[in-house]
Amino acid sequence: MSDKKELKEIPEIELPQSIIDSFARFLVPEIRKYYESEQGQKEFQKWLEEQARESDK
Repeated sequence: MSDKKELKEIPEIELPQSIIDSFARFLVPEIRKYYESEQGQKEFQKWLEEQARESDK
């Protein structure tokens, strides 16, 4: 018996554009609020520093 788990094929799901648009109208303002917050700014700065270190390699 193999210890490896059998990978299941993930079915492709096509969502109507109206659902995608509705979700984006909800999600984008929430993302903006997060990145405008103090915590979001700190995390973004940390990400920028990580990117700079990676590009120096």
